[in-house]
Amino acid sequence: MYHGKPCWFELSTAQGALADAEDFYGKLFGWSVKDAGMPGFTYRLASQGDEMVAGMMELTDENPGMPPFWMVYYDVDDADAAAAKVQSMGGKVHVEPSDIPGTGRFAVLADPQGAAFGILQPKEMEPRPAVEAGAWNQKKEGHGNWVELMSTDPEAGFDFYAELFGWTKSTPVDMGEMGTYQLFAWHGADIGGMMGLGNSPVPFWLSYFGVNGVDAAIKRIEQNGGAVLHGPMEVPGGAFIAVARDPQGAHFAVVGPKEAT
Repeated sequence: MYHGKPCWFELSTAQGALADAEDFYGKLFGWSVKDAGMPGFTYRLASQGDEMVAGMMELTDENPGMPPFWMVYYDVDDADAAAAKVQSMGGKVHVEPSDIPGTGRFAVLADPQGAAFGILQPKEMEPRPAVEAGAWNQKKEGHGNWVELMSTDPEAGFDFYAELFGWTKSTPVDMGEMGTYQLFAWHGADIGGMMGLGNSPVPFWLSYFGVNGVDAAIKRIEQNGGAVLHGPMEVPGGAFIAVARDPQGAHFAVVGPKEAT
């Protein structure tokens, strides 16, 4: 529908900690959470107002030792074709394309450097939803606002995602000893950046959520058992960011004005 656009954010949290995760993010972003009603599988849907913005579930025994994490999903026109293309370019398919009743078709993949991400082929809808509808909206708090790839080879990473999603390079930002932070765009709008691993032990995608007041968000993170790992830091354009870890260990970031407006 909107091939290459970030379209969903999904938290896999520790076993037995789903209620705690719901409480943490509800207090942080103001999300309301309800059960998705999937037979035989506990999956929660988080909403900001009347828009669903994220899914939440518990890790399973299939991947022992895997830490809690946020995964970004990207819209694709054809999930099967995208998964096949990823394999042909040296990536991996962790979860084969499968149907989600009433939602669409999804898969979980990894780029050649090992960063995992999801794809979603949304069910056709009439009328077609507006491009700003749903989980991704850079003008609304509590929605996905930015995505950031930390990679062992960000140049190769960009080439991979440019071929898969049609992204284009935007502004390169010199980060000194840390190298270049390469902004990239979808249909002319900057949606994220790519960089080297930095302090990350493995390649991964970091999810940023919009907030109205980063300082206040930091207080909520710390008051509710999370930890701020970096920030607040001003970034080009005048916004501020902070990278954090929730009480169960999943990493995420917030972005917005320093003070509430």
